Amino acid sequence: MTTPAQLRAARSLVGKSQSAVASKAGVSVSTLKRAEGTIQPPASADATQSLRAALEGMGVIFIDENGGGAGVRLAKE
Repeated sequence: MTTPAQLRAARSLVGKSQSAVASKAGVSVSTLKRAEGTIQPPASADATQSLRAALEGMGVIFIDENGGGAGVRLAKE
């Protein structure tokens, strides 16, 4: 499960604005804000998956919770 904190951190890693990531994912900026946990109600699972896929396309690797904590990192180029 992708967390709001992971989405915020991933967007920061790639240095993109909310508008740029939302556009790449095909969602609205308000949907991105809901997915990042900055406004309510939460975003749908489909929207969150679209955002994750867009960020992965920008080189982000999502690290799932495995006892060491969920996180993100950039892929090696």
